[in-house]
Amino acid sequence: MKIGELSRRTGVSQRLLRYYEQQGLLTSQRAPSGYRYYPAEAITVVAQIRNLLAAGLNTETIRTVLPCARGELPTLEPCPDLLATLRAELTAIDDRLTCLQQTRKALATYLAATEP
Repeated sequence: MKIGELSRRTGVSQRLLRYYEQQGLLTSQRAPSGYRYYPAEAITVVAQIRNLLAAGLNTETIRTVLPCARGELPTLEPCPDLLATLRAELTAIDDRLTCLQQTRKALATYLAATEP
């Protein structure tokens, strides 16, 4: 299918589909005319990408996780380095949460000190 059809079927803009391709997340074949043609399974791959992005993963991490993804949600099957990648992402999120909690506490302290 051409990029326009993939865009219509997934609700993802053509520009974003090209970005996914640049990031190595999505593949297409080029016709002699230069048009991109995507296989039918590209619909599932785009859904996987969207769901993994919604889970907070960046495109670099998704490139590592995507080969382990099955189905649109996706379900992740054990692959080399998958657990280490996901654990590292979770640790990074925990670190950001700790930092945000500290920032919140500091701001609340300033606010409390300035209120009559």
